[in-house]
Amino acid sequence: MSKKYFGTDGIRGRVGVYPITPDFMLRLGWAAGMAFRSMGACRVLVGKDTRISGYMFESALEAGLSAAGADVMLLGPMPTPAIAYLTRTFHAEAGIVISASHNPHDDNGIKFFSGEGTKLPDEVELMIEELLDTPMAVVESSKLGKVSRINDASGRYIEFCKSSVPSGTSFAGLKIVVDCAHGATYKVAPSVFRELGAEVVVLSAQPNGLNINDNCGSTHMGQLQAAVLAEHADLGIAFDGDGDRVLMVDHTGAIVDGDELLFIIARDLHARNKLQGGVVGTLMSNLGLELALADLGIPFVRANVGDRYVIAELLERQWLVGGENSGHIVCFQHTTTGDAIIAALQVLMALKRRDESLAQSRQALRKCPQILVNVRFGGGANPVEHPAVKEACARVTTAMAGRGRVLLRKSGTEPLVRVMVEGDDETQVRGYADELAKLVAEVSA
Repeated sequence: MSKKYFGTDGIRGRVGVYPITPDFMLRLGWAAGMAFRSMGACRVLVGKDTRISGYMFESALEAGLSAAGADVMLLGPMPTPAIAYLTRTFHAEAGIVISASHNPHDDNGIKFFSGEGTKLPDEVELMIEELLDTPMAVVESSKLGKVSRINDASGRYIEFCKSSVPSGTSFAGLKIVVDCAHGATYKVAPSVFRELGAEVVVLSAQPNGLNINDNCGSTHMGQLQAAVLAEHADLGIAFDGDGDRVLMVDHTGAIVDGDELLFIIARDLHARNKLQGGVVGTLMSNLGLELALADLGIPFVRANVGDRYVIAELLERQWLVGGENSGHIVCFQHTTTGDAIIAALQVLMALKRRDESLAQSRQALRKCPQILVNVRFGGGANPVEHPAVKEACARVTTAMAGRGRVLLRKSGTEPLVRVMVEGDDETQVRGYADELAKLVAEVSA
């Protein structure tokens, strides 16, 4: 069955525009509470990022959950992966995150975690949607859910993050700049790195409800690049608003993306015989990552774009490490979802073991030139499925002889076909991309 409200990562949209409204959140809290209660006694953890609308939606969800008879434990502003972790440690039936991740403050959304700290199964999301379409009935007063606040949530999560590196680890002598995006990591991230001995310069850690992701964090790296150079730091770390994505900057000011961070982590695990299988990327992972892993004998597979699909592939193969070039990196040896602080710590440990700078360590992965051309078409038949387009894609793929890749995707939101070609030779890649884009335009005319 198709879902009415849930997308690949919960429910998200513009604040005040249905369904991101207080009345819907009240009903969503009630529907979720009823669904979780049907599985037994029910405790639900609720956390949020720092955007101003979080207060409004927290109150609405709290009321709905209580009306369904679910007990609520409020965490306040916490990174998304912290809520996944705390849901497990408190043996709660579910966790709820109020966040729109890397989006601006005027968006918001809701993500759910199961009691195991993983994405909700499709059948539970469908159950919640079915309940949303039924009349809301409040349980009798004696069975209303109680609400409490967890005051030591930050401390618990900080200790969990520190436990992902070997006991006694010290990053003394390492100077890092941390950009918290005025988001959910603003308290915990600086503490984690400081308590492990690093000298930390903090950026964008003064949230006011409106400045989350505003020209800062992993979606706007300029501030961090400038600060790393000005501070003569060893590296910089940028988080997104809810703390599940991380990008870095090396000491030269160059951006190190998710593909490169994933490679550094995987290579370190492989060298210590702890990789357990291979690495999961996505359709948009750079070919250079695939080739660099192949040189080490590490298997690599691609999932659809989206952390849900990366996680599903990891679970099916029982592998440990996967991620996206956007910086959403999953380290199953430590946690159940993408965790930016955990991933950053694994990179720092890999650098420490190799006694290398970030700039040195990334050199083993040579990213391939990637050309992306958007071709607008007038609707109707999907040009990607046209026989002439398919034949041309096959011909180009063969011509690149395993050192290049072609990906044509029809946009899900606009009448566009995205033509992507990558390979060793930028001139050749650009020529192939232009050729395929021209063909797509011709068959679409």
